[in-house]
Amino acid sequence: MFDILLYLYDHFLLADQVPDASQLTRKLTAAGFEDQDIVEALDWLAALDDLNSAEGETRPPAMRLYHPSEAGRLAPEGRGFLSYLESASLLPPHGREWVIDRALALPEAEVSAQQIKWIALLALWKLRGVADALWLEDLVRGNDEFGDESWQPTLH
Repeated sequence: MFDILLYLYDHFLLADQVPDASQLTRKLTAAGFEDQDIVEALDWLAALDDLNSAEGETRPPAMRLYHPSEAGRLAPEGRGFLSYLESASLLPPHGREWVIDRALALPEAEVSAQQIKWIALLALWKLRGVADALWLEDLVRGNDEFGDESWQPTLH
């Protein structure tokens, strides 16, 4: 399922032109993805609509303590990355919680730091727009376990 999310990011989200669900399903099927994986990915991605940039703006930052069940599934480096984004005022607390929720919704027993970074990238894209997400993409893709060898860093 995660490979579908990466495909969607590369082909549609960066261009900010996401087709409707039926057209997107046809495009993903034509790209060779399995029907069940497509349904799961689109359900997972539908939660992006729940991420509102204005929500919680008046809440002060707070230290996030992880429940043992969360800490057991989320890679420590990924949790640290979320803390970094929040301390740098890039990811608001409600965005952090959205990333955690979406990471825990993945079927993997342990969600890797790289997966958490990609989910955070999707959150920043939704909350702050394509321009602010691009610098994070360089950071995320620079050490990518998903094997995109064609990627080149953005030259600023």
